[in-house]
Amino acid sequence: MLSVALTGNIASGKTTVLNLFQSWGAFTTDADAMVRELQRPGTPVFDAIVRRFGPPVVASDGSLDRGALRRIVLEDPAARADLEALVHPAVHERRAQALAQARASGVPVSVHDIPLLFEAADPSEFDRIVLVEASPARRREWLIQRRGLSPAEADRMIGAQLPSPVKRARSHYVIENDADLATLGQRARVVWDQLISEATRSA
Repeated sequence: MLSVALTGNIASGKTTVLNLFQSWGAFTTDADAMVRELQRPGTPVFDAIVRRFGPPVVASDGSLDRGALRRIVLEDPAARADLEALVHPAVHERRAQALAQARASGVPVSVHDIPLLFEAADPSEFDRIVLVEASPARRREWLIQRRGLSPAEADRMIGAQLPSPVKRARSHYVIENDADLATLGQRARVVWDQLISEATRSA
């Protein structure tokens, strides 16, 4: 089985590409979805976050107030490091379980959406790295219009990740997201066909 890390800076179009790969037969995992699951009220990760950051990160319904937590960690690098230390080990364990499941299922390619692959994970764990790329201006517009972030919040989130050239240099494939959805799909399909070819050769 060829294990693939799918990454890219925030709002680059990774989820769209992940869904396409899944529709073409890939076993997929989504780090953001894992984080949301691990941070549900009553979980060890949720309890640890509340102990570290206190009542301000708990919403009125008892769930995690992600907006409040985001604002805290964007303004305080030490707080961000603490949050990553609480969350990332649990995500890594959950992903390892998913990888074992994928290998047991016999699928040729497993694709794992990991936004912070280069910042907080180990790229060497994967056979191939696929980067989805979009311009900072395009990503900023999406964060403001679709996610409802303020311009300042969007700029901080973009600035908190490694710049694209660093990620390009460490990726095997780059999918440019600079046009419409149809074009993105065509480019993703080219990469998918190459991944399937590699998986077949290595089987």
